[in-house]
Amino acid sequence: MKMTMMKMMLVLVVSCVLCVSAESLHEDLRVAGCSDSDGEDMYALDGEELWVADFINKKGVEPQPSFIDHMTCPGCYEGAVANQQICKNNLKVGLEVYKKLPLEQDPPSSPIIYPRDDVELGQKNTLLCHVTGFYPAPVKVNWTKNGQTVTEGTSINVPFPNKDGSFHQVSRLDFVPQLGDMYSCTVEHVALDQPLTRIWDVDVQQPGIGPAVFCGLGLTVGLLGVAAGTFFLIKGNECS
Repeated sequence: MKMTMMKMMLVLVVSCVLCVSAESLHEDLRVAGCSDSDGEDMYALDGEELWVADFINKKGVEPQPSFIDHMTCPGCYEGAVANQQICKNNLKVGLEVYKKLPLEQDPPSSPIIYPRDDVELGQKNTLLCHVTGFYPAPVKVNWTKNGQTVTEGTSINVPFPNKDGSFHQVSRLDFVPQLGDMYSCTVEHVALDQPLTRIWDVDVQQPGIGPAVFCGLGLTVGLLGVAAGTFFLIKGNECS
C-alpha cells in the first residue's frame, strides 16, 4: 500500500478475511475516507457493496443485490458521521506533518467500455465503463451519446482498492440501444495531462444472416460445379 499522504484526500482502508467455515473463505472490506469537503464510508463483502454512507442525503444506503439475504446496519450512519470528524482531524494533522513530501500520482489505464447484457435493439441495457490502476482516488467519469453529454441514468461506485495499492471504479449508464447510436465515457484524474476517452457504438448483427449467406454461396458454387461437370461429360461423349 502506498503510504504517501494525499494532499487533497486521506483514505483509510481496513480489510480482513473471515473464515466462515472450514471449507469457505469470504473477504470482508471496509473503506473509509475524507477530504476537506467530502467523505466516504463503505462496507463490502466478497466484492459486493452492502452498505454506503450517503453524506449528502444524510442516511445509509444498502445497494444489495436481490439474490442475497438483505443486511441492515442500525447505527452505522451515525458512526460514519463520527468517524468523518476523526478522519478530518487526522487529515489536518497529517498534512502539517507530511506537507513537504511529494504526492505520488498514478494515472488510470485506458478505460474499458462494454454492455452488461447482450445487446438487443430497443431493449433496456446498461453500459459499464471500467477504470483501474489510478492513485489517488477517485476519478471523474463523463458520458456522451452521439456527442451530447448525458447525466440521466448515470452512476459510479465508490473506489475499490487493488492489491498493488491503486484503485478501480466502475461507472454505469442505463440506455436503450438503437442502431447507429454512439456512446463514449471520458475519464479525468489528477495524474492525467488530458482526459482519456473510449467510444462504443451500437452494432447489432442480425442472427442467421451470416450462415444463410454462407450456405447460399456454397449451394451456388456447388450447382456451378455440377453444371461444369455435366458440360465436360457431354463434350467428352461427343468427341468419342
